[in-house]
Order: sequence, then C-alpha cells, then structure tokens
Amino acid sequence: MIAKRAFRAMGTDVELLVDASAGDADDALDRAEAEFHRLEALLSRFRPDSELSRLNRERTLEAGPDLRRVVELALAARERTGGRFDPTVHDAVVAAGYDRSFELVPEETTEPVRCATGGPAGEIRIRGRRIELDPGVRIDLGGIAKGYAAERAADILAPAGPCLVNAGGDIAIRGGRWPVGVATADRLVTLELGSGAVATSGRDRRRWTRAGQEMHHLIDPKTRCSADSDLIRVTAIARDAVEAEVAATSLFLAGTSRAVLEACASGIEAVLVTADGRTILAGAFAR
Repeated sequence: MIAKRAFRAMGTDVELLVDASAGDADDALDRAEAEFHRLEALLSRFRPDSELSRLNRERTLEAGPDLRRVVELALAARERTGGRFDPTVHDAVVAAGYDRSFELVPEETTEPVRCATGGPAGEIRIRGRRIELDPGVRIDLGGIAKGYAAERAADILAPAGPCLVNAGGDIAIRGGRWPVGVATADRLVTLELGSGAVATSGRDRRRWTRAGQEMHHLIDPKTRCSADSDLIRVTAIARDAVEAEVAATSLFLAGTSRAVLEACASGIEAVLVTADGRTILAGAFAR
C-alpha cells in the first residue's frame, strides 16, 4: 500500500510517497514533513529569522550544520559548473522582482526592469563552523536547498519502505519502481525509476512581467539578470537531487549547443526543450 502526504514547504508543493506494505509509515511521514519545515526555517531567504537571513544581514555567522553543508554544496557546484551555478545571485534575483515568496510576486507590474550590476559580488569563506561573506555578498540557496531537503526526507522515509519525494519537481527516490513524468515540447513522457533523482529548471514556470518585459528566476551570473537562454527548460537525472538541480540549472544557462556537449561528456541524462519547440535527448539518453 502506498502511503501519501502532501503539504506546502519552501514555497512549493511537496509530496511524499512510501510503499509501506510491511508496516505503518505514518511516523516516517511525520518526521519527513517536519524535516522540510525545519530546513525551510533555517534556509529560507524570505524568513528574517532564518540562519540564512541572519548570515546575509551580518555577513558572518557561526552556522549550524545544515546551512554550512548547503553552502559547501553550493560552492562546490559553482566550481564544478565554471560559475554558472552561483549562490551569490541573491541581489540579482531581488532586483529582477523575485523579492518575496513566489506566490506573492505580482504577475505584472509597470515597474521598470532592474538588473544587478557587475560580475560576481564577492567571496564566501567557510572557516570551521563560521561562514563569512565579503561586503556586498548575499546568498540565495533556492533550488539547491530544496534538493537537499528532498534527499534528507528520502533518507528518513527509506527505512519504512521504497519511497519517492517530490518537492516541486525536485524528486528523490529510494528503491521500488516509480513512474516519473517528464515534459517534452509536446507531450509528457513517463520514466520508470528505482533510484537517483530528477530535477527540472526552466523559464516557463516561475516568471512574471515588468514594464512589458518577461522575467524569470534563473539568473545568468555574467549579466546578473534573467538568463536569455535558447532553452525553455531542462530536466536532468542524476544520482541525487542536489546534483540533478545543479545539472539542470547549469545546462539551462549553457544554452542548447553547449548543454548537449556537456551532458554527453558527463553522462548525465537530460531532456532539453528549446525555445523553437524541439525536444533533444542528451547525455546517456542519446546513446
């Protein structure tokens, strides 16, 4: 029997599924949901009392293990992607209009577009438990925090049985066989997965209009504005939800030609949907 739980956390809809044929999954579901809310309270840039918000205000903080670990993951992702995945785009996201929880962002305003100026804002240093930000640096952990939470929840559920965690499209799986829908340019393709993770990044969901110009939440660290990619969205399959989130975002920002080459080189399975309506299977999918 599949036990289910649905709730809101981290600004998205979260669904927990566990095949609890061998017993009661209620306690595991309770603990997995509580873990999402706990991590949101620590990692949200929209909560003034979160650890992340305190770090962004004070620029130095004796951080707890979760904030420290997610910042470490974000810095490793920045290095691995050549700066495409950049946690220092906080001010650029705010300048683009994503300055509050997404459900509160106006769909359309006459306010002119503002892009944050300059290149990367500065450095982030981790010294033991302490995280230090250069002047002008503020962090947005966004998708990588959601992927981290999905993995933590899946770890909690797994002892109760094969499970799937879906945090707004960031999916973590532990055992069993689970149907996962992936949107192409013209239809929904269903994959059956028994392990690993799936994440999708794109400009077709979290978008809004300012002074007639369409904006979205995927910031190009080079321009500090909503990315002008020839892709609509990228879905990536990887070994965990953090890696899938980073891969999907990085490939989206790379653009079609480079994304195909990088997916093939890394062996990541990726589905690319282009602005001109094509679907490209890249990486391990193309073999």
